[in-house]
Parts: sequence; C-alpha cells; structure tokens
Amino acid sequence: MNKDVLSKLRDNSTLSDEPASEFISTGCYALNRVITGDYSKGMPVGGILQLQGNSSTGKTLFATTFITAAQKEGWYTKLLDAENTYSSDFGKKLGVDPEELLYSTPRYLEEAFNDVVSTITGIREHDKKTPILLVIDSVAVLATKEELSRDSVGDTSNTDGARRALTFGSMLRRVNTVLKEQRATLVVINQIRSKINVMYGNPETTAAGGKALEFYLSTDLKCVSNKTSHVTRDENKKPTGITGEIKVVKNKLGVPFQECAFRVEFDKGLDPYYGLEELLKEDGLIEISSAGRRTVGDIAFKKNTLQDLLFSKPSSNPELNKIRTMFGISQESLG
Repeated sequence: MNKDVLSKLRDNSTLSDEPASEFISTGCYALNRVITGDYSKGMPVGGILQLQGNSSTGKTLFATTFITAAQKEGWYTKLLDAENTYSSDFGKKLGVDPEELLYSTPRYLEEAFNDVVSTITGIREHDKKTPILLVIDSVAVLATKEELSRDSVGDTSNTDGARRALTFGSMLRRVNTVLKEQRATLVVINQIRSKINVMYGNPETTAAGGKALEFYLSTDLKCVSNKTSHVTRDENKKPTGITGEIKVVKNKLGVPFQECAFRVEFDKGLDPYYGLEELLKEDGLIEISSAGRRTVGDIAFKKNTLQDLLFSKPSSNPELNKIRTMFGISQESLG
C-alpha cells in the first residue's frame, strides 16, 4: 500500500473525528436504548424514522412526544397533518408549544414531500445549524396528485399501487439527501393493513410506500397494542392511556429486532421511565429473579414501580444513585 498516495487523497475523503451522527431523545429512555443502545440517544439527525402500527396503537401520541422532546432541545418542529385531526389543545397537554410548532395540511403525496423540502430550505436561509424535526401524520392517507385529479372518486386502476410506490420512491430519493445535508429528521406515521386472501405467511403490510420506504429508513418502529386488555384505567374505570410494545423492525443505528414495553397517558404522552426494568437487568444495573423479585442493590421494588423508586427520597444506595445519575435525576427533584 502506497502511503504517499493515501496522504494525497486524505484531503479529499476521510473519516471525521466528529461523531457520525447526532441524536435526540425520543422522550422515552427504554425506546432510546433499543434504538441506539444508549438511554439518552434516540432519533438521529438526518435520518428517516417510521412509526407503523394498527389504529389506536399510540403512533400519533409517540410522534407528539417526539415533537415535545425536540422543542425542549430548541429544535425547529413541523407537523404535516395529512389526516386533519391534530388538536392544539391536546398537543399542549403533551407539552407541545403551539407557538413553536409549524403546521400544514398537505393534500397529496407530492405536496407533502415538497413541503418538507421547502420548509427545510426556508429555515436554512435564516439558520444554518439548528436541527429540524418534521412529522408526516400519516402517509397512509395521502394519495398521489394523479389519483386526486380523476373525475370520479371511485376511479381506480390495477397499476395504482405500483405508480404510487414509484412516486414514493422518487420523493424519498430527493428528501433523503436533503435531510442529511441540512441536519433534519423526518418521522413518518404509517398504518398496517391486511393483504387480501393470504392463507399462509404474514398477511400484514404497510399502507403506503411499498418497498421504497423500507430501504430509506434508518429506523422502523412497530407499535403493538391491544385495544381492550392494554387500555389503562383509573379507579372509576375511565380510560387514561394504553400500554403495549415497540418492536424495532429495522435499525441502522444499533442492534435490530429488539423491543421494549411502553405506556402512553392520554393527557401526558409517553411515560419516559416505563419499560426500563428488563433493559436495566440486561445491563446489569438491577436484578430480577426467576420468581420476578426485583432489586437494585439491597432495595426491593415491585414490577413497574421503578419510576416511583427513582424519585423516592428515603430510598438510596450506590446502585440506585448510579441509575438516577444516568437519567439526570437530581437530589432536588426527589419527593
């Protein structure tokens, strides 16, 4: 190997000493951990992340929590509300500042992606560095411009699916480059549908994007929740939220095919500490016996009560304090 040649080429192309990517928390420590392996790092700057799932599995609540987390870090945020269902008052309950949230209602697929690019371009004319988070809710309801131009609502073609996938791929190729160059992150919400007449194998398919979207994703998250048994209720049996699992279907940022439990409260958003216990056990920070007994050092606690323990002032030992430090829990915040 000629070192003189390498030396001459080094100025043209070489690995940087800077980290390959920047990250922002998703607002849920367990979700951060299964995406990147780090409890504080979740979504990448410059990537595309998909939230897919059946209806009422918490996808929009997840995305709203992402927006809240980004706003707390000073990011620009935009919601492209294709479903025309976003409530500003509901967003406020989850911590979203409406004055800091850009908002649009795209009518078709091309308009949504053109909006993403024009928003990024507009921001970069005035601010070259601050990261940007954009959320499309959801791509499943967006038709192509050609579909909307037809005279009759019922007009369909056998090639509609293929042409839509081609359009999606074309839009993604354009957006993918812009996101990386301009330090922007795109979150797309997608729905899971069932294929017709599938007797063997998995009948599930995403409603939009075809294979093109899968290729461009840095992370693909699947929300799984049962509409009956996973609904949380208060003492009056009034629904307060849902629990479920997030499965990492694709991951370019860490180990794929991991999963974690989640809990979403309708008036608070994603619980940042729920689902941590199994992951902390994997990392050797707590112990869970075969009988389900949970301990951190010499302190025992019940299942799904770790958050209460973390903020309990009377409870203290080196192991517990290490976890508190890891999550930035100060002495002043203890109850």
